[in-house]
Amino acid sequence: MILHIHPDNPGERQVQKATEILQKGGVIIFPTDTVYGLGCDIYNGRAVERVARFKGIPIEKANFSFICHDLSHLSDFARHVDNVTFKLMKQCLPGPFTFILEASHNVPRVFRNKKKTIGIRIPDNKIIRAIVKELGHPVLTTSLHDEDEVLDYITDPELIHDRYQNLVDAIVDGGYGNIYPSTVIDCSGDEPVIVRQGIGEVEL
Repeated sequence: MILHIHPDNPGERQVQKATEILQKGGVIIFPTDTVYGLGCDIYNGRAVERVARFKGIPIEKANFSFICHDLSHLSDFARHVDNVTFKLMKQCLPGPFTFILEASHNVPRVFRNKKKTIGIRIPDNKIIRAIVKELGHPVLTTSLHDEDEVLDYITDPELIHDRYQNLVDAIVDGGYGNIYPSTVIDCSGDEPVIVRQGIGEVEL
């Protein structure tokens, strides 16, 4: 199934349809402000397992992130966010960044890896944020890598649909995606550290 949703004015009916698919344990592909993402409801263990199988990695070794609608979810899933980190996140978000934070006990058990951290994303993309807001809690996300090493990331939603329609429950078409991933900033230590430079630019 492909859902066409306008990137600047997401239609309520299409957003609700995508949300219903997630609520029923579905896995969807969706646009962000960087590359297209693959994800599901963070509270549906079977759906999380499907995403892990899709990526070909064990859940305990996966570096999945949560997409939040805004910073109000932060206290639910991060153990402690100091003022420096909060100001940095407020400066960068919504935007093409992933923040690695110490996970709280509210994070579903399936995500609690040995590092006990969680990635937080608030993309500057109205479609996925509208879906998350309608759902009422974060959506798991992981980058949709292409099998072609030259392309690395697939950007055309029609090509994404042709390739993955039998592996997921819906592809959300929000226009062409980017070819660059998010910048990852690890804030789980004493000082924030950029561990992957992506499209997001910031001085620490």
